[in-house]
Amino acid sequence: MSTDSEQTPLLSARGDAAADKHDAVYNRFSRTRKRVIVALVSLAGLIPLFVAGAFIPSIPEIAREFNTTGSVVNMAVSLSLLASAIGTLTWANYSGFYGRRPIYLASLPFFTLGSLGVAQARSIPEIMIWRFVQAFGAGGGLSVGAGVIGDIYRLEERGGAMGVFFAACLLGPALAPLCGGLATHYASWRVMQLALFVTGVLVGTAMYFLLPETSQPHARGIDKLYEQQGTTQWRWVWLNPFKSLALFRSPNLLAVCLAGTFVLLTDYVMLLPLAYTIGQRYGITNEALIGAFFLPCGLGNIIGAPLAGRVSDIIVVRWRKRRGGEWVPEDRLRGTLYGACIFVPLSVLCSGLVTHYIGGTLGIVLNLVCLFFNGLGVDLVLSPSAAYNVDIMHSRSAEIMAANTGFRGAFISLATVGILPLINRVGVLPTNILSAAIAWMGCALLWATIRYGDRMRAWVDIGYSTADTN
Repeated sequence: MSTDSEQTPLLSARGDAAADKHDAVYNRFSRTRKRVIVALVSLAGLIPLFVAGAFIPSIPEIAREFNTTGSVVNMAVSLSLLASAIGTLTWANYSGFYGRRPIYLASLPFFTLGSLGVAQARSIPEIMIWRFVQAFGAGGGLSVGAGVIGDIYRLEERGGAMGVFFAACLLGPALAPLCGGLATHYASWRVMQLALFVTGVLVGTAMYFLLPETSQPHARGIDKLYEQQGTTQWRWVWLNPFKSLALFRSPNLLAVCLAGTFVLLTDYVMLLPLAYTIGQRYGITNEALIGAFFLPCGLGNIIGAPLAGRVSDIIVVRWRKRRGGEWVPEDRLRGTLYGACIFVPLSVLCSGLVTHYIGGTLGIVLNLVCLFFNGLGVDLVLSPSAAYNVDIMHSRSAEIMAANTGFRGAFISLATVGILPLINRVGVLPTNILSAAIAWMGCALLWATIRYGDRMRAWVDIGYSTADTN
């Protein structure tokens, strides 16, 4: 028996003439040029995850150098997540007005300067200030990149392209901790920050020479301003970076964002205090080995993102064909349930049980397995969710991605402040049980959105995309 959401489409089938005209928008770039664009924005999307991941294995070393505690240094991670959230909202909002290319060229210098500042810092306050600048500059990588994907790929290709984008970006969680750990153990934590500085210079140069403007014709705010003024003279316009958060008036967008946030939180519960949980439990103090523990989670990310994107495309096509061409956007979310309901909560729960009850080599191996399935499960949720957001808010794709990333970053930045103190107070197992319970709440939100998506959209109409704009 079909559900209400299965019977009530948001988008209807287009006529052949309208389809040809609409598809021309996505034929502006050749297949090869699109791949180059995806590679460039993936590099930029990789940066914010490298900023966070490369720092974590160096926390104990920084604490020793500045004669403080891991909890204090951990606040630099939380602050950078908040800065990244603010940066995400700011850069994405301006990318919708001025275009994608100018924003990349404006944001990367902040990241580059911040990285150099962190490398030269001589106190914890200096680290926190420069980490804020660094993360603010890197913040637009994911949201603006997702907007670029929406600019150049049509609906039936978007999930797969988004999956490839996320898979490339999520090399960060796989490689950054290992690189940061190796640099810290064999040289200094400052070396990793200098490497990020060099990366910023190289990526900025590549963007300048190779990235075209991808915004769809007459879609930018500046284009509309030119039409109103009757002139093409450039001018600066102040925009409210938090304006995109108003999109969460939509119950659908809010539910999907909360679900993704609850799922992603398990990543931080398992990885952020790793040196003080798995490291202490199994007597691992080598920063390079601590960084290597992040590899299984990153491998799960790399496998999960393109897999989830491709599967969500197949689900969309299959259900659309089943309805004779009518499309219900929540169909794309059906692919998230295995990750949200099974892989994510069970992996964090099992990791807590293993760490608490099983010692030795067996405990280490089982924890690595849990980390892999957590990484896999998180991307089975996040990749289709990102494509869903772009599907239903296509004209404001960068803004909705920014709202998601910004809200998620702000929430997790506050939550991460309490992770290590909570573990110190109640232990690893109770903390992981709480995290698993929160992840199951996310699963419930996704199920409700799939089941009642049409009714939820009817509550608040914020200008959802139509067939002609998707």
